[in-house]
Amino acid sequence: MATNLELKIKINDFRKVLKTLSKINVEYKGELRQKDIYFTAESGLLKLRRQNGKHELIYYNRNEKGKKRWSNFEVISLEGKNIEKTFLNFLPKEAVVEKVRKLFIYKGTRIHLDSVKGLGKFLELETAVTKGKKDAESRFNEVIKLLEIDTEKQIKTSYRFLVKK
Repeated sequence: MATNLELKIKINDFRKVLKTLSKINVEYKGELRQKDIYFTAESGLLKLRRQNGKHELIYYNRNEKGKKRWSNFEVISLEGKNIEKTFLNFLPKEAVVEKVRKLFIYKGTRIHLDSVKGLGKFLELETAVTKGKKDAESRFNEVIKLLEIDTEKQIKTSYRFLVKK
């Protein structure tokens, strides 16, 4: 399984973040239209994601109570017709989250500017573990510092739970 270090905060406006990103060597990967259907799972979270017309099944497990949000995950690309309908035939649906995501990459950290239907605007960071957790933490902390993120305001839960409230 792959591993990420993650952070999510609610923000009012993307302008300050976009201004900072324009000053550093960040790669803009584009706008992603995502629909996540969360299913009941014995452990962790399981979702079917439709993103710009393609589908993937994502399983992840994360300790939401820890100081740091390390996430272990697996992504499976899917092809075929009626993928959503097929999964809904045999897996119980818990929640649906729809969002528009602007995706940036900086030194292996995915920076998401999410506009989530019914919830508002969020900033998410996901730093991939490629050379060990210590390296990932260092790169993660660099982005936090660059974007002047108040980590005390982080939301330690999935959009799934926020939508269900």
